[in-house]
Amino acid sequence: MNREKLLAGGIVAVVAASLVAAAVVPGAIADSDPDPVRPGHLSIQEVAIAPGTVSGGTATLQVDTRLEHRGGKSENVTVRVRAVHLDSGLVETTSETAVEPITGDREVSVVRNLSVERSGGYRVETVVYRDGARIAEGSKEVRGVGTLTPEYARTSVRFHWQGGDGLPPIEYTVQNAANDSATLDVSTFLTNEGDDSSEELRVVFTARQADSNIVADRTAVEVGTIRPGRTATPNVELTVPDGYNYYLDAVLWKDGVIVGTTRSVANLNPTETVRANETVREVGIEVGDFEGDGSGPASGGDYETTIERGADGGAGGIPGFGVGVAVVALVGALLLARRQS
Repeated sequence: MNREKLLAGGIVAVVAASLVAAAVVPGAIADSDPDPVRPGHLSIQEVAIAPGTVSGGTATLQVDTRLEHRGGKSENVTVRVRAVHLDSGLVETTSETAVEPITGDREVSVVRNLSVERSGGYRVETVVYRDGARIAEGSKEVRGVGTLTPEYARTSVRFHWQGGDGLPPIEYTVQNAANDSATLDVSTFLTNEGDDSSEELRVVFTARQADSNIVADRTAVEVGTIRPGRTATPNVELTVPDGYNYYLDAVLWKDGVIVGTTRSVANLNPTETVRANETVREVGIEVGDFEGDGSGPASGGDYETTIERGADGGAGGIPGFGVGVAVVALVGALLLARRQS
């Protein structure tokens, strides 16, 4: 028998023995481990911030951190988010959460809520830790937190006209004019822009004298509920002194909270007009015209005040030359007469 045959026979014997051992002895050949040795790779794919519950003093920021995972298994992962005020640089609040073990190639969403003061802006910082070591971080800024509307002040009802299209948000007609007073029929338009019926609402109409902001008359009217996509037209009567210009204000109330305002004008003075968004010059005004006794257009005290302006613009001034000027003129006249004599 030659050497080649002996070598081949030995190899066959070794392979046969190995197969017999694998079949008879458990665990003779180790199973391959399905989990790789290296942990998976984690990174921050996106950070989205949405408003949550809003009260009068605080706002909740809902922070959604999207983690991208690649490779094997990631354990002991922690996500920390915090809000830093943009103006002061102080940390407003911090929240931390543990993430369940992640395997495979996929994205994981980690949502945390941060309660911050309802003012200014914030930088929301996100840090990812694994086994206590920082492996990823990112940040995003959010501004105008103070403009978020609190829950108690939200309504789907709006004043239909806001003056941008040339139509006044508040209309009026003169119902009666007698005894230096005018009765105005004042109305506005409220539209429910939501998908549900509105809450119980009421509107307070106020007539303010344009030059002094004195309230000439004020009346409230219940609106009730407004169906979605419908417009209500509440109206009242206001009695004011005639011959003046007025701002007509409408304030929308919901459960004791102001949820909307608008303004228009009523020009009852034929010599000058005012607009709803302009500054008006000071003029003389008879406060007594706006004095009320409980039954008139306005309420006030038991006195009457008149502001008068002299030629020099001062209140209560005397028109013409003062006393000093008259004395100087008299002395000059006497000296001139003596010289001529």
